[in-house]
Amino acid sequence: MDNYATHKTPEVRAWLEEHPRFHVHFTPTSGSWLNLVEVWFGIIDRQAIKRGVFTSVKDLNKKIREFITGWNKRKHPFVWTKTPEQVLAKAKPKRTSETRH
Repeated sequence: MDNYATHKTPEVRAWLEEHPRFHVHFTPTSGSWLNLVEVWFGIIDRQAIKRGVFTSVKDLNKKIREFITGWNKRKHPFVWTKTPEQVLAKAKPKRTSETRH
């Protein structure tokens, strides 16, 4: 989990106390590089798992490993393709209509 305060509320703490098999691990404050790990898992999900047919856990594991082997053969670093200005512009889209609903 990240260090956001949501998991530190009394309700969450109480739930965790009632479910001792769950252990919370927080990411380091300076762990923004871990966001790329999340991106990587998204890539595996979209390209190797979704809409796949797996006859067993062993088969799923085999197909994920095959995907990773193929990825590693053509690997390249992740590159940011947009400037901060482009990202911010998209985060605050222009209105297309003045009509209020």
